[in-house]
Amino acid sequence: MQYARSFRIGRAFCFDIRLRPVEVCTKAHDLSTNWPMRTNLPPNVIGALLMMASMAAFTINDTFVKLVGQILPLFQLLTLRAILATMLLAMLAWALGSFRLAMPRRDRWLVFWRCSAEVGAAFFFLSALLAMPLANVTAILQVLPLTVTLGAALVFRETVGWRRLLAISVGFCGMLLIVRPGPDGFTTHALYALAAVACVTLRDLVTRKMSAEVSSMTVTVLTSASILVSAALASLTIEWQPVSIREGAYIAASAIFVIGGYAFSVMVMRVGEISAIAPFRYSSLIWALLLGWLVFGDWPDGITLLGAIIVVGSGLFTLYRERKIKDRKTPV
Repeated sequence: MQYARSFRIGRAFCFDIRLRPVEVCTKAHDLSTNWPMRTNLPPNVIGALLMMASMAAFTINDTFVKLVGQILPLFQLLTLRAILATMLLAMLAWALGSFRLAMPRRDRWLVFWRCSAEVGAAFFFLSALLAMPLANVTAILQVLPLTVTLGAALVFRETVGWRRLLAISVGFCGMLLIVRPGPDGFTTHALYALAAVACVTLRDLVTRKMSAEVSSMTVTVLTSASILVSAALASLTIEWQPVSIREGAYIAASAIFVIGGYAFSVMVMRVGEISAIAPFRYSSLIWALLLGWLVFGDWPDGITLLGAIIVVGSGLFTLYRERKIKDRKTPV
């Protein structure tokens, strides 16, 4: 279950990221104990469809944020979206009866650091998203499984073989092709995206240490509230702009899709094998390519696409090696 938890949080929820998927769901009944669909499809197929739906919802959320972010200041946008997201999440938590503040003292500090990392991730990711093509930012974020694996090896002393270390190194080379740290290609906005990766990696590593007593909905609501408070305080330093009906609709749609992405990602954890479903998280890059082209007219150049392919390939190989090691350790 720890693997499932660490994978899901690879994507940011509500604040973004994206940083894609999502929260700490240490208990399946955090949402519902009854699977709402009846179908003859194999569990792994259902899980793959749900994972792709989750990635689509999160990427559509990013698209709406990028649209409205071209008009409204960042902190105003963050505040308005966080208000809607926190309200929706609080209502969902109340309806499910899954909001529980009681937790061990050690977990309280972990939740605090997780919320802090999420606040940083939200700022850095959205700063990059508003200035860079959607597909480029999404491609950089695909390095997250690699950074989490490397972080677990460095911080928790988890064993990582030479094959996975080689895949991580190759993946980082692919990331350099995307950000291109040179006088012709490097931008500070790419640095924001890398800072978001660092924040999400910290968030995921902290989440791994949380006990099963911590409710996923509690963490989700507290994280959203942290984004709201931080953004609201920061927005005091800027001049708020009037919000038109169209911009308000974009913000509302962003909040709805991010909640939908969360719901799908939780359902994913309840069907199929995580090792078989996890690779479909990379479908977010396909969605980002399509939406970036259709909505903004952006299409990455050949070097960026090559870097993205290298990063995704390295991530898929890392997931494959983790599955092989897990199968080897599982008694027959």
